[in-house]
Amino acid sequence: MDILQIIIDMLMVGMISVSALAAVGMSMQFMMVINVLMTLYVVGGNALISRFIGQGRKRRASALLYSLGIFAIVLSVFVTIGGYMGSESIYTLMGAQPEVVKQGSLYFQILSLGIVVIFIDNLLYNALSAAGDTKSSLYIKLVSAGINAFLNYVLIFGHFGFEAMGIEGAAYATVMAYCFNVAAYFILIKKPHAKLNIIPIIRMKDIKRVWNVGWSAALDRGISSMSFLVFLSIITAYGTAELAGYQVGLRIEGIAFMPGFGFAIAAMALVGQNLGANNKNRAYNMGVISGRIAYMFMGSVGVVLILFPEFLVGFFTTDAPTIAVASYYLILVGLAQIPLAIMFVYSGALRGAGATKTTLKVNVFSLWIFRVIPSYIAYKMGYGIITIFMIMNIETLIKGIIYWRIYKKKAWLDTKV
Repeated sequence: MDILQIIIDMLMVGMISVSALAAVGMSMQFMMVINVLMTLYVVGGNALISRFIGQGRKRRASALLYSLGIFAIVLSVFVTIGGYMGSESIYTLMGAQPEVVKQGSLYFQILSLGIVVIFIDNLLYNALSAAGDTKSSLYIKLVSAGINAFLNYVLIFGHFGFEAMGIEGAAYATVMAYCFNVAAYFILIKKPHAKLNIIPIIRMKDIKRVWNVGWSAALDRGISSMSFLVFLSIITAYGTAELAGYQVGLRIEGIAFMPGFGFAIAAMALVGQNLGANNKNRAYNMGVISGRIAYMFMGSVGVVLILFPEFLVGFFTTDAPTIAVASYYLILVGLAQIPLAIMFVYSGALRGAGATKTTLKVNVFSLWIFRVIPSYIAYKMGYGIITIFMIMNIETLIKGIIYWRIYKKKAWLDTKV
């Protein structure tokens, strides 16, 4: 539903202009950098909460949730200030066209004001998932997506007496949808039967344990995000049509990501819970089963991406060059969905076990050696955008194989949290 919400934003923003479409797409890449900070408390929190639940210690898990909530709020203040003051500079630094910079800075300034609710939403969603409750999040996100779509319609185009606000309206709609999410989560966790509650106790020992797992995951996410931004800047250098086409293709591919993300979360929660219950064999099997289901789903969606690329892209834009670039992208990534599923699920299982140092090494090595550096060389040698997409696919395949080999060795099952 999160991905659907992004798709709705891009569908409606794409009706404004190609520059607005590219600006919103770039903002999603910037949010990946901000996600680095969320990783500090989310990944370590997930690993520890899932183990507490596996040990039958709900009260301890609920106290940890309270501590992480305080940390998230404090951290969000600094991100809000930086994002609001530096939004224009961020787009300029990435080499975007002047109109993309103008549209993007308007969008990202407003989004920055809502960072606190985005941080809390991310924490509560992940904590409940680690505790085994994913259904509640589904219902909340269903309503949230509806609210976002309705507010987009009202605020972007100006309906029901509201002035047409363009890309700024899309930003306001997104922030208000996140506000609903947080309110709904708080109502949920106040109920006694919820998987987690909020218990106002701070245990520094548990926070240190979260930090020991989270810092390497955050460093992993940070270096990976910077790698993706460098990769994005290479694509940006080709032009606005190539940038917009890549962003549209990425959002459509997000449909295929859904099973991968979902079963990565399942693997993370079930692996952590079973390790908490000291059942290593079952923990291993949970990751294997999650991976099989994920690559069946993602492989099926990959076939659709290969067969109907122009039809799918046509929902986002009527710009012919953008449609051509996005279609080539979808055809190529459709071929890589199975190794991508393996990468998602097995890396999620390793993070659930607390083996974040392993994922750090794999992701940094693979992204720079097999994607970023070869893409830069290809660009300098004058190769087209399709070559860049092919390099991206090869890197995904290699990374999937690496994670498969690491998972099969089972050494990660002995990780201490």
